[in-house]
Amino acid sequence: MRLTEPLRTERLILRLFTSGDLEAVYDMQSRPEVARYLYWSPRDRDGAAESLREKLKCSRIEVEGDILNLAVVRASGGPVIGDMMLHYVSAGHRQAEIGYILHPDAQGEGLATEAARALVDLAFRELGAHRVFGQIDARNTASARVLERVGMRREAHLVENEWVKGEWTDEVIYAVLADEWVHPARPEAGNP
Repeated sequence: MRLTEPLRTERLILRLFTSGDLEAVYDMQSRPEVARYLYWSPRDRDGAAESLREKLKCSRIEVEGDILNLAVVRASGGPVIGDMMLHYVSAGHRQAEIGYILHPDAQGEGLATEAARALVDLAFRELGAHRVFGQIDARNTASARVLERVGMRREAHLVENEWVKGEWTDEVIYAVLADEWVHPARPEAGNP
């Protein structure tokens, strides 16, 4: 699966990252509140630059294990406000995982839900996924609400299953199956 043109939603454009996105990536990844529930700590400029170099390599899904990283920008313009990830976890089981971060200044507007919905739809339509899931730190209630609004159900709560940043953490798994997926309205032809 190769993204030949950006995904468009009502208010957002999801596109491949470019080298010009470094300032926006650094602005997001340097914030403690963004990294709080993630495996990495706030990044300095060099760390953000390395992260962006990795994102530039993640531009298509061809085989199991591949990751597609997409930058989220407002349709009205401006810098990158989010980072979406689609990971093709298993070809045999047709499983895909989504992940996301959103700039704190863009939170509370339903934008994470809008972007996540587009990514889940892409996984079912283009990747042929049977199941799409998200794994989050159990303390991240805002992210749980996003996955619930997308239409995922809470499937598991794993207790102290990971050692992250010096402490045991719980993980919650949400998922939706292809035959349960309710396709979002498409305001324009060709949009997810």
